[in-house]
Amino acid sequence: MIFFFLLLLLVLAAQIAEFFIPVLPWLYNAHVYVVPVIVFYGAMALPFPLMLALALYAGLLLDALTVQVIGGKVEISIGSSILLYAVLGGIMHGLRPLFARGRWEVHCILSGVCTSVIVLAQYLMITFRRGSLVFTREIWWQIGAPGLIAMALAPILFWFLQWMARMTAYSYLPERDRFE
Repeated sequence: MIFFFLLLLLVLAAQIAEFFIPVLPWLYNAHVYVVPVIVFYGAMALPFPLMLALALYAGLLLDALTVQVIGGKVEISIGSSILLYAVLGGIMHGLRPLFARGRWEVHCILSGVCTSVIVLAQYLMITFRRGSLVFTREIWWQIGAPGLIAMALAPILFWFLQWMARMTAYSYLPERDRFE
């Protein structure tokens, strides 16, 4: 349980730190997103109810920061990020047996893909509300580049979070596998 609360604190700290991480001008002003990688690690390491709680927490934080009301119209509604994190975290949680066997490669790649899916979903929500769906090369880079960055950060963050799990004596193995 200590590890779960540490993940909550890390999500909050990473969400605040993302404000201060500059965009990458050489990559079409792509943003660096750390929170999804932490949430997706939690989806692999935590039991399903705690994974949903982490998705709720991270989604509320993201929604609180991205909710936009322009001209009396809400562009990104509250709850959409919670749903995204829950669905994508559920996919990652479904691949938990691979993680328990020490196979992180798929999860590192999926962390990048899922991060891009979150950015794509936000872009689609905004453009559908505005009625101007346009995909240019720059927009594709702003959707795909955060996923590539997350994919590159995932092994480092997963290793660090795995180390934290060991330091807090958290066992990520399912109950039936602990005593074999």
